[in-house]
Amino acid sequence: MTDDILPSLEDQGVHQLYPKGPNIDFKKELRSLNRELQLHILELADILVERPSQYARRVEDISLIFKNLHHLLNSLRPHQARATLIHVLELQIQRRKQAVEDIKRRREEALRLLKESIGALEDTDASFVLK
Repeated sequence: MTDDILPSLEDQGVHQLYPKGPNIDFKKELRSLNRELQLHILELADILVERPSQYARRVEDISLIFKNLHHLLNSLRPHQARATLIHVLELQIQRRKQAVEDIKRRREEALRLLKESIGALEDTDASFVLK
């Protein structure tokens, strides 16, 4: 197993907009950042109309929000990979169980056919002996 660690935003020189720590509510924080991003985009549109020369600060804020969103999503990747692996393994187990059941069913069918054939041969042998 590899222990690839995602560098923190602070290590990358980026201000972190969501709480630090291991117990982050990803859904809540992603929603919050998404709302903040929408608000900043609307404000950027207003600034571009009213004061076009002052757009740079809003673009920096939007860039910061995107970096935080991206980092938060990337921190979910190991969980996603683990869940995907579990799902794939469960499917493999299910397919193998079905294959075993199919083999058992075919074995029973082969045994039935073999018994019928032996019975037919015994009947044929008995009729030859009688003649």
